[in-house]
Amino acid sequence: MDSKERFTDRVDNYVKYRPTYPADAIDFLYERVGFAKDSVIADVGAGTGIFSKLLLERGSRVIALEPNEAMREAALRSLGGEGEYEARPGSAEASGLPAQSVDFIVCAQSYHWFDREQARDEFRRILKPGGRVALIWNSRKTSGTPFLERIESLLLAYGTDYEKVGHKSITRETLRPYFANGGPALDTFSMIQHLDEESLRGRLLSSSYAPLPGHPNYEPMIQELAGIYRDCEQGGVVDMEYVTELYWGEV
Repeated sequence: MDSKERFTDRVDNYVKYRPTYPADAIDFLYERVGFAKDSVIADVGAGTGIFSKLLLERGSRVIALEPNEAMREAALRSLGGEGEYEARPGSAEASGLPAQSVDFIVCAQSYHWFDREQARDEFRRILKPGGRVALIWNSRKTSGTPFLERIESLLLAYGTDYEKVGHKSITRETLRPYFANGGPALDTFSMIQHLDEESLRGRLLSSSYAPLPGHPNYEPMIQELAGIYRDCEQGGVVDMEYVTELYWGEV
């Protein structure tokens, strides 16, 4: 499937159940990376607007680029009334933005879908001199608790292309050719998402590699997920733990 269309059937679950990003990571962008209230920031692969919302709350102007129409429309329903928000159908490889028109670029949970060389060239074109790029992911922990380990085993067993499409192969070393000055800096933050049974199911189904109803893996996956929840819940929730990875620098 075209990467730009992978989430079309998952928008509702994406809006409801995908995690936000830790406040200290957003603080870091504004206090260390250089984001400011008067910054013009391109949110590339902006999806349903989860990260755009956090930037708007800091007063920045956000140009959200999202080629998937269903996701872009969901973001507009949520954020379209914000005066500093603009949604466009551009992509990382062809933004449609003027040269030297943005102060910063952020890619939240999206960069692994891009053509890296084309994206680098386009980022260089649209950034103002001295502008920086920030790549950020909520990287789900796969070990450390029985719950995390069983979720990983479930995805390995039932995911359609789980091992192929993630961002886990992205490191400072693999990013080095696409950044200036020896490559990006890396800073990490921690976050926990508390999920009841419905939220756990929705969080799983928001992932592009999770089979949907009609796929032969769907019913056995959902049955196993229910068993994991029953065995691991405490006080009606399970804890999905993340390491938020932030790569940043000039390109």
